[in-house]
Amino acid sequence: MLRQGLEFRAGKGNPGNAMKKRFWKDVTVRTSRDGNYAIYLDVRPVRNPSNKSLLSIPSSKPHLASAIALEWDLLDSAQQALRSHLIPLTSIASRAHDISLQDVTAEGQISKTRLDLVDNLLRYLDTDTLLCWAPEPAKEDEEEVIQPTLKELQIRTAQPIIAYLTRNIWPGVELKPTFESESILPTAQPATTQAVIKGWVAGLPAWELAGLERAVLAGKSLCVAARLVCEWSEEFAHLRATSEQHRFGIEQAAEACSLEVRWQTGRWGEVEDTHDVDREDLRRQFGSTILVVSGTGRINRSHVAN
Repeated sequence: MLRQGLEFRAGKGNPGNAMKKRFWKDVTVRTSRDGNYAIYLDVRPVRNPSNKSLLSIPSSKPHLASAIALEWDLLDSAQQALRSHLIPLTSIASRAHDISLQDVTAEGQISKTRLDLVDNLLRYLDTDTLLCWAPEPAKEDEEEVIQPTLKELQIRTAQPIIAYLTRNIWPGVELKPTFESESILPTAQPATTQAVIKGWVAGLPAWELAGLERAVLAGKSLCVAARLVCEWSEEFAHLRATSEQHRFGIEQAAEACSLEVRWQTGRWGEVEDTHDVDREDLRRQFGSTILVVSGTGRINRSHVAN
C-alpha cells in the first residue's frame, strides 16, 4: 500500500507520467440510442478531439467502427493518441463528424468549413498529378529513350480514369493536361470544368467529402481521389451497378499518383527509408479513404451529428 501511495503521489505530481500509460483495458464498439456506433475505452467513449462531442459512426459503417476500435486497441499509451498518424481513422472520422456538425448548424446554407474545404481542394485541379505529363524526349536523346516513354505511360494510365469521370461523374467536362507542349507554367482548366467540379465537390455528403480530402492531400490529385471515392462510396453505389470497368482500388490509385516516382526509381534506384516509406504511407491514406466512404448502404436516417 505504501508503494502504491508513493506511485500515486509521483504520478499526481507529474501528469506526464499518466500520459505514458494506457488507462483503458478493453476497447469495444457499442450501438448508441440513435442506432449508430460509438467506440468505448472501457466505459469512456472516444470523443471528437476538436469539440469533445461523442464520435458517432453511422450505422451503415460497421467496418469503420471496428477499424477505429482496433487502432485504439493497438495503442500502448494515452500519449500515442495525440499523434494523428497513429490513429488515422479516428482523425478522418472526426473530420467527417466536424463537417457534418457544421452542416447542421448552417441551417440549409453552405457552412464556412465546407466552403473553405472546397476552395482548398479545387486548388489541386490545375496541378493535378494525373494530368501532369512529362515532356517529349529531346531528339538528341532518342537513342537512350526507354520505351514506352514516361509520357506514354502517364497518358495510358490517365485515359481510363478521365473517361470514367467525364462519362459518369462530370458529364461533358473537358480535362486538359496541366502543361502545354513547351510551357513550364500550368494551364488552368476551363471555367466550365472548374464550375462543374466545384459544384460536385460542394454537394458531397460529409463522409464522402472527408474521404475526398484525405485522398487529394495524399495523392495530390483531385481526379484520382474522385475516382476512388466514387468506386467505394455507398453514395455512388448505383454507378458500380452499371459500370463494366474493373475495380479501382488502393493499388490503382497509388499507381496513378506515383507513376513518375516509380519510373524514376526503376531507372535510377530507390532511396531506402524514403521512397519505400512514402509508397506504403500513400496506400495507408487511400485505405482510410475507402473505409470512411464505404458502407453497407443501410443508413439510419435519424443520425444527426452530436
